[in-house]
This record gives sequence, C-alpha cells and structure tokens, in this order.
Amino acid sequence: MAERRPAIVAAAHGWLGTPYRHQASVRGAGADCLGLVRGVWREVIGPEPEAPPPYSPDWAEPSREERLMAAALRHMGPVAPDAARPGDALLFRMRERGPAKHLGILIETGPGEARMIHAYSGRGVVSSSLGPSWRRRIVAAFSFPE
Repeated sequence: MAERRPAIVAAAHGWLGTPYRHQASVRGAGADCLGLVRGVWREVIGPEPEAPPPYSPDWAEPSREERLMAAALRHMGPVAPDAARPGDALLFRMRERGPAKHLGILIETGPGEARMIHAYSGRGVVSSSLGPSWRRRIVAAFSFPE
C-alpha cells in the first residue's frame, strides 16, 4: 500500500476546485464528498466495486443507517483514526445522533498542521486543516485496497 499513498494524495489534489454537486463524481465538473473518494478510487485503484444507492444530502437521514460506514467496511481496510496516514479516507459524524455522512482524504500529517481534501456544499473540493473541530467528528478511517 505504501506505493499507492502518494498516488492517492496526488489524485485528491487533482480534484481541488471541483464544484460541489450532490451525488456527482466528475473531476472538474462536480463532486460531493463521496464522489471525491469514488473518483480518486477510479483514478488510482480502478473500477468502483459497487454503485452507491441514491442518498440524501441531509446529514440526519431518518433511517439513521450507517450506510457509508458499511460500504467502507466492505471495500476498504479499517484503520484506527489516530493511526491514519496520508492517503487514508476519514469518515465523519457531523451530528451527534446522526449517521456518519462526510468523507475526506488525509493528505498531510506530522508536527505541523494535518490537512485533508474533501467536498462540501458551497465550497466544492477544498483542502482544509484537520483541526480540533474536525478531529472530534472522526468516527473511522480506512485505507484504500492494495
């Protein structure tokens, strides 16, 4: 996996500036947070292992099912969040009682500021500091398959 991490980080950087589009996954044209991870998967790993079902842009879906967590567990390797390295996907719970519904790709760690690339409404695909407000929302981390 070590050899894929730089490619994953480089691919994620290629999505910066892509506008936010719910359920989209086209670099330069539109993506949401899942679309970003799907697009990086296609660029580095190959064809997607499954098509995502339609999903709500609402953070607190009534079903409260952990669909994103279940899908990540089917196709990616779980990693302890505090052991995540650049190139790993981070899963966030935005509301305390809601399902985990936000993804980012860790791009930088170390003694300085940790950073991730993610997509969100009103901003598109951006690089953000992984500061305390984001860190406390991390519920899981996953490595892309080898």
